[in-house]
Formats: sequence, C-alpha cells, structure tokens
Amino acid sequence: MNDVDEKLKEECGVAGVFGIENASRILYLSLFALQHRGQEAAGMVTFDRPKQAPDTLELHVHKAFGLVSEGVNEAVLNRLKGDFGVGHVRYSTTGGALLENVQPFQFKTILGAVAIAHNGNLTNAREIRKKLESTGSVFQSTSDTEVFVHLIARSESATIRERIGDALRQVTGAYSLAIITKDALYAARDPRGLRPLVLGKLDGGHVVASETCALDLIGAEYVRDVEPGEVIEISKEGSSTWYPQDKKPLSFCSFEPIYFARPDSLLHGESIYVRRRRIGEVLAEECPAEGDVVIAIPDSGMAMAEGFAKRSGIPLAMGLVRNHYIGRTFLQPDQNQRDTSVKLKLNPIKSVLYGKRVIVVDDSLVRGTTAARILKMIKSQGAKEIHFRVGAPPITHSCFYGVDTPNREELMAAQKTVAAIRQHLDADSLGFISEAGLRKALEEVEGKSYCMACFSGAYPENIGTSITKQPTDAKGPGLFSKR
Repeated sequence: MNDVDEKLKEECGVAGVFGIENASRILYLSLFALQHRGQEAAGMVTFDRPKQAPDTLELHVHKAFGLVSEGVNEAVLNRLKGDFGVGHVRYSTTGGALLENVQPFQFKTILGAVAIAHNGNLTNAREIRKKLESTGSVFQSTSDTEVFVHLIARSESATIRERIGDALRQVTGAYSLAIITKDALYAARDPRGLRPLVLGKLDGGHVVASETCALDLIGAEYVRDVEPGEVIEISKEGSSTWYPQDKKPLSFCSFEPIYFARPDSLLHGESIYVRRRRIGEVLAEECPAEGDVVIAIPDSGMAMAEGFAKRSGIPLAMGLVRNHYIGRTFLQPDQNQRDTSVKLKLNPIKSVLYGKRVIVVDDSLVRGTTAARILKMIKSQGAKEIHFRVGAPPITHSCFYGVDTPNREELMAAQKTVAAIRQHLDADSLGFISEAGLRKALEEVEGKSYCMACFSGAYPENIGTSITKQPTDAKGPGLFSKR
C-alpha cells in the first residue's frame, strides 16, 4: 500500500458465463466492469466443444498481470473459444503476487475438467492445506483458493455437484465462487453472505458476477442475488439450486456498501449510491459541524458528502480534483517528497477553499497518513477551518474475510484515541459515524445483518486470533473537537 492510496483493497471480482456465444467477450466486459475490485491480475478460462468433434472438450486459458485492458486483446479473445467460462480480477489477500496464484484455477478430475474463480478468504485454509499435504496433496500455489481444487478433486462422491457440496461443507470463511465443469456453471456463496454474487440472464444464457454493474455493461437482466449458502447449477437442462450447508446468521460485509462496491451497483437489490448518501445524512446528524462548504475526498467520498450537505444544509462543492491517469506504477517520491505523492492524485481548488470553514467527508480512515497530507494540502490553500467527517466507524481490527487490512499496529484507530487522531490530522474537529448510526443508514433489520468486525473485533466466527480492546476516550468514537 503506497503513499498515494492507503484505502482498504477490494478483495477480488468473479464472473461466470453459460450458454452465450463468444463467452470470452462477455467475460472480458464483465471483468472490465469489476476492475475496481482488483487491479493486480486478471484471468479467464473457457470451455469449448468444437463442431467437428462435439464429444471433445477443449479448455482455453489466459492469465496476465495488470489491468484487464492491458492483459487481454483481440487475439486473446479469439483464442478463448466456447460458450461458457469463468473469469477473475485479483487483488491478493492470501498468496503473493505470483503468476501461479492468478485465477481462475483449472484442474482435471476423473469426472472431467474444472475451473474455479474465488472472491473471499478461507479462515481455515491453512489447517486444511496442512492436512491435505500430510496425505499426499501437492499444492502449486500459495492461494487459499487451491484448497477448493484439492477438496473437489479428492472427494469420493459420484458427481461434481456432490463434490462441490463436500468441499463447501469443509471450509469456513468468506467466498463467492464461479465454477465451470464440462457441462455446467455453478455459482456458490458462503452461508453468512460475506461476499456478494448476483445472477443475470442474457441472450438465452446466464451470467453470474460479483456486482450488478457487470450485468449493466453487458446488457444482462439482473435476476437476483445468489442467496447466502446457496449453490446454483446452470446447465443445458436448465437451472437448479440447493443448500449444502446448514444456515448461519447473516453477516454481510459492511465495507461493500461503504466503499468496495461501485455506486451504480445494487446490493441486496438496493442502490449503493442511495445507501452511501444515507450514510452521509446520518453522519451529519451524529457529527454536525458549522461550516461554509462541504467537500469530498474523491471519488469514494462523493455520495456521502452529498448526503452530509443535504442533511446539514451546507453547500456542497468540488474542493479536490482527482487525477484518474496516474496508472498503476510511477516513480515514487523519496522520503523528503512524500507530499508529492498525494498531489499526483489530488489537486485542490483554491477558490472553493480559501477563507472557508471546510467540512471534508471521506468514507473511511485506515492508517491516516494520506488523510493528514490531504488536510495539510487543503489548509495550504487558505482554508480557515477544517472539520473532518468519516462515513465509517474507527477501523480497529483486521479483516480475515478477504479484505486486505493492515495489521492492528498499522491501524491508526487501534493505536490512538479519537482525540489523538484529530491532533495527528491537525483538524479543527473530527467525527466518525457510530456503529449504531451505520446500522441505521444501512437499514439493518432481522434477516439483513452486517459484519462490523473491523470496527468492533466481534468476528462472525472463531478465527483463532487474539483480540485486544481498542483505545477509547471520554467523548467516545463519534466526535471530537479541539475547542
């Protein structure tokens, strides 16, 4: 995580296609729409039955580091023949940046070839891997996704469908899976619903993807979310669904609506954009500030800033302009030029900020180093006061469900009180939405509960990790002012 962007990273994105001609092109566009969920690498696997040999199954694979547009071209798409396949965009949370870790993973069983794409993180992967290796399994990667490969391949069940169920019953943690076999596409989601997955229809075929924005781009009809714990099987005979595991309490990832999902996506059939505006409104109710203008740290804080401005009645303006053309790599400034790294990404508009009491809204605070530089930059443009408001509670614990969270020692809110954070940021006041306020904004009700372990340390399951209490101060986690 560099000086330019210290946001939490968006796990991965998966897509699957069945029964659609030129499936690789549908996968390409789907992954393009899901690029925000992973920029490290992309891959696609398609299955094809040549007309001259319909009983023969050909498997086509392409994997590359970088963005989808960088690693996939027309020649690649022409080579990836077939009307069904799976794709993946990756940001590594388990396993390093190695080509053998790039998904989808493909393998052969006595029942035929299988390819799998996984978004999430298995909390018992290390335990299962150790057990499998002790009985002869040889792993080719360091990714937890390969655990699924071995569990499916080693199962003694008579069908792939049953083998997938066997594998799912042995794992814990977060997953959304797109799996293709010689004659079917499977979509599976963990019983707690931690990671999202949606189902769509297109041209008589079916599509699954991590978010509905992928369906929008390819012109597919959004059918519904894959239910927590559900496995959907799609074949030429039609579709069927089953639940191989017992039901568990729902724990949707709260960072999907806060930050990960694109604002034009739907989550549980609800608009992410509307939900973020509502977070901003509740933030204004809980942590009001007297100011002349509300600005966002773009792009992720935009909807929350709109909601804050609406609820507070304070004008909204564009105070920071984002440079979208930095690319993934560039010359890093040396130790004496760290502020330059922020300027590469953001530039202030002095006419909006000069002499004003500025309310700055962002979606979250992780390490705090980038936020401090941004506020310093705003102050350098003549801002009279700076009031920093955050649309997520203080992040005090690491995530073990597929989000690349720093260690607790690197999380500012795990090491400092809110008063100390305000002082570090040199803000006139600092306010975080409360956990209760976030639940209110997300309209949490029975049957729609959110995981907030990164704020509270209350993990949905025993992850075998020591949890320590976060720092607190007399004013609590919500609001602190130097006056």
